[in-house]
Amino acid sequence: MKALAARRHSRFAPVILLFLALVAVGVVYAFAAPKSATAAEVTQEDIDVGNKLFRSNCATCHGPMGEGTETGPSLIGVGAAAVDFQVGTGRMPMQMHGPQAEAKPKQFSPEQTAQLAAFVASLGAGPAIPTEEMVDPTLGDKANGMNLFRTNCAMCHNVAGVGGALTEGKFAPPVIGVEPQHIFEAMDTGPQSMPKFNDATITPEEKRDIIAYVKYLEETPAPGGLTLGNIGPVSEALVAWIVGIAGLIGCAVWLGARSS
Repeated sequence: MKALAARRHSRFAPVILLFLALVAVGVVYAFAAPKSATAAEVTQEDIDVGNKLFRSNCATCHGPMGEGTETGPSLIGVGAAAVDFQVGTGRMPMQMHGPQAEAKPKQFSPEQTAQLAAFVASLGAGPAIPTEEMVDPTLGDKANGMNLFRTNCAMCHNVAGVGGALTEGKFAPPVIGVEPQHIFEAMDTGPQSMPKFNDATITPEEKRDIIAYVKYLEETPAPGGLTLGNIGPVSEALVAWIVGIAGLIGCAVWLGARSS
């Protein structure tokens, strides 16, 4: 009995219990963690085709296995979401090197984009492509999204979401007219000069709230009428100055004509 009790109170028991607890947590997370529908449908064939597309169109800058070169960063660990955003908005492949990649017509079909994303995702774990539910603006809270947008996004993208200038030739692009999926992916991956808002900073539900607010901006007409680009007091003051000066000149000419 003493020997049995000694084995039950072994000094290795806490270590073994901790190991078993960590294994249990890992198993539960693997089944409970949200996964993108795209990730669930990826096959080895998709990865192989994506590898061929990558070597033909991306390896010159990013290296044959995404390890990066002097002209392009490493893609190991960026995840499928980064590829879907960059390729899905036409920013990649770049036409020429510059301060930042600009959105342009897409060069790959949705199927090819998914295959490229599958290959890059196989190089290292990273943010996955969000599901339709995660980016559905009808499920978001516009009011909360407005507060989050003004706190985290408006200083660069403008309070109206039309974008703005940054330093060294860079700029914050407009978010109006952007697909909800790409808005989510931009927040999740931090492309160009944009910071990365991981789930600890802005939760997936809050990201959906921001998308709901952006879509609300798209659908809501300007209450003041002519927006003048929605860039604030600069354009408004310019118009006021031109109209005011023109009015003063017109008054001066009229008074001069009357006096003569």
